[in-house]
Amino acid sequence: MILPKQNRLTPDQLDEVTAIVDEFHCSIQVIVGAVRTIYAIIGDERHDLMIKRIEGLPFIDRVDNIQSPHKLMDARSDLASHQVKIGGVTLGKELLVIAGHCTIDPKNPELFFETAQAVKEAGGQVLRGGVWKPRTNPYSFQGSTKSLEILMEASVRTGLPVNTEVMDDLHLKMALDAGVQMIQVGTRNALNYSLLRSIGKAIAGRDTVVLLKRSRSMGPLDEFIAAAEYIANFGNPNVMLCPRGTMPTLEGYRNHPDESITPLLKERTWAPVVVDPSHSVGKSIYVEACSMAAVAYGADGLCIETHVSPSRGIGDDPKQAITPETLQRIVTKASQLWTLRT
Repeated sequence: MILPKQNRLTPDQLDEVTAIVDEFHCSIQVIVGAVRTIYAIIGDERHDLMIKRIEGLPFIDRVDNIQSPHKLMDARSDLASHQVKIGGVTLGKELLVIAGHCTIDPKNPELFFETAQAVKEAGGQVLRGGVWKPRTNPYSFQGSTKSLEILMEASVRTGLPVNTEVMDDLHLKMALDAGVQMIQVGTRNALNYSLLRSIGKAIAGRDTVVLLKRSRSMGPLDEFIAAAEYIANFGNPNVMLCPRGTMPTLEGYRNHPDESITPLLKERTWAPVVVDPSHSVGKSIYVEACSMAAVAYGADGLCIETHVSPSRGIGDDPKQAITPETLQRIVTKASQLWTLRT
């Protein structure tokens, strides 16, 4: 990983560095951070001669050789100073709250518009809304493109950025073309490396943020972080890790709540951690307690399913969405806990 003396290399300086690494069959990936730009060496970076030649350039500060399976996301990376920002919130400086419908009902857009306004009034900074939905049963409602129009209209009405899940390249293109500011990768696609690469390529050079959920199985944490590496590797490091419960389930809950992995993640990576209590527990009556536990463990944010009338919702909303009143209570209490923690 190459660190220049200035915030970034000039085009001529980058050409000179690129020419050196080309001789050793490596390449340079430019990673634009919020504070400074760094230059990752892609390939076998153990060539001592290559490193010496780069370090000898007058405009290079140093070359760090990070022995880690996830060089960019590693806590020792120079990206540790990178700040992920969305909805006026700098992750790590203030608690981020993402809230809204699990699934937008294209037949009842007013329900989502009402929820969107209620989320804003309750203190949420990002509006979530499911447009396309992965379903175990092929005959279940799979979502509707019309819901994307509803999502973006709600963003215009409230001024809130929006989050939605994509499952393939077509969804990704449509979401980005519509102006979605936060792309969500769901648990079923958390290890879909082709999709992760596509997302990384598509958001390179943009301010787009990615909410990456943990896979369903009890996979190792390094696997979770490495999935984020696939995205960041193309130049945009705005990735947040989202624990959302894992399999096998814990009796009484939808999944096995995993918010306790937050401090373990923070030991290994600089990436913000945003916990999804709704999918962890699967029942609205448990969401508030799970949210408090997540913040106590060090979460940088919460992603909570919220609906003005959960019983009229579709998808998972009837059983696990909370009301805006409960959301407001969670925001108040979680913010107080955040203050105590910091």
